[in-house]
Amino acid sequence: MVVDVVGPTLTEDDLKRIRHPAAGAVILFARNFGNPQQLAALTADIERQREPALPICVDHEGGRVQRFKAGFTSIPPMRMLGKMWDRDRELGRAAATAVGYVIAAELGAHGVDFSFAPVLDLDYGGSSVIGDRALHFDPTAVGALGACLVRGLAQGGVAAVAKHFPGHGYAEADSHVAVPKDERAFKDIAKKDITPYKAVIEAGLAAVMPAHVIYPQVDAEPAGYSKHWLQQVLRGQLGFKGLIFSDDLSMEGAAVAGGPPERARAALAAGCDMVLLCNNPEGLDALLDSLGEVQLANVGGWEKMRRQGGRDLRRSVAYREAGELLAKTNLAPLAAVPEKPPVAQTLPPPGSTPT
Repeated sequence: MVVDVVGPTLTEDDLKRIRHPAAGAVILFARNFGNPQQLAALTADIERQREPALPICVDHEGGRVQRFKAGFTSIPPMRMLGKMWDRDRELGRAAATAVGYVIAAELGAHGVDFSFAPVLDLDYGGSSVIGDRALHFDPTAVGALGACLVRGLAQGGVAAVAKHFPGHGYAEADSHVAVPKDERAFKDIAKKDITPYKAVIEAGLAAVMPAHVIYPQVDAEPAGYSKHWLQQVLRGQLGFKGLIFSDDLSMEGAAVAGGPPERARAALAAGCDMVLLCNNPEGLDALLDSLGEVQLANVGGWEKMRRQGGRDLRRSVAYREAGELLAKTNLAPLAAVPEKPPVAQTLPPPGSTPT
């Protein structure tokens, strides 16, 4: 399980969830962020609760999906990289790599191990939930830019989770509040939406998140509950060996399987290695209890999710050069780097954080 926490400091309930044997990672949201110093203290406290420490993750795509703002570079929507690709492909590749590196350096400096990015959905123009989160409508462009983002993140020591396999861009409904359907044949999805995953997997992609979308001509189940999509296509045809994370099981698109325990079992049975249930503390507690002493699968893949390196890369030449490229291309000015690393001056012992 990937568990969430309720606020900017850990409560007793948070501690119980993090220490549960079925908990395998912690995801953070905007509600967990006040400022860089507070975030560093929170991640340090989370890390002290388990040995080895649970990896910490976040949705940090850029644009409207960036949980941490103050003290972090304001990453533009990914569509901006696609527009740059249209003007100059080499510059687009370089900018995507730079964006990945900046995201990684800033997340890593604050104790975050991996990000649920990049979005590899194609921009068909009809999906409001994807929209400018998509890099481009052209599978070649999405694959090339996505691969550069993955490499940039890796160079900065942070793992990438590509989403939403096999593609959420064509389905117009928002899986947060509905059960989207994509009525196309497999050959059409494979020719377009799946194509970017080939290049991104070759770039060293660590993990994939499937879509809460049903593709009726392929399988009656949403991709995240489908052995066909996860085992036959992703594992078999694409040869992907990394981790598979479910999308948030509290979303309406996941409700077809039943309650939280049934949703988790369906996702795990289909081939997900880890499942998420966010913004639902009561449901999370019930789900953790139902999983009991479950053993972590795909341990080799899991090690790739931990951040690499120990120093603050925001002080590196590579970070400065990446920032110069972002400024030169009018993508974003770098956030100011504090003179001292964002580490709390005093940290409470495990379990003593205020509720």
